Amino acid sequence: MNKEKLLKILAVSSLVLSVSVWVPNIVFQVASPFWLLTFIIAPVGIVSAALIRNYWLIGSNIFMLFSFFILMFTGNFVNYMIGGNH
Repeated sequence: MNKEKLLKILAVSSLVLSVSVWVPNIVFQVASPFWLLTFIIAPVGIVSAALIRNYWLIGSNIFMLFSFFILMFTGNFVNYMIGGNH
């Protein structure tokens, strides 16, 4: 297996794994600390995608790296818009 294919598999795997660690929190509403793994897994995906210059994978892994902050902002914004209490 050549190096480029291996790096692409690593980048896609890190993206899928980063998405899957959010499943218990978002889908099942179970407080799981596994989402913290996105801070470890996503940078690996970013670096491996950057080495093969796949910009879609770079952007997706960057999105997953900042997913906690994006989801936190979105949740607070929706709560503010519907008039919920903090």
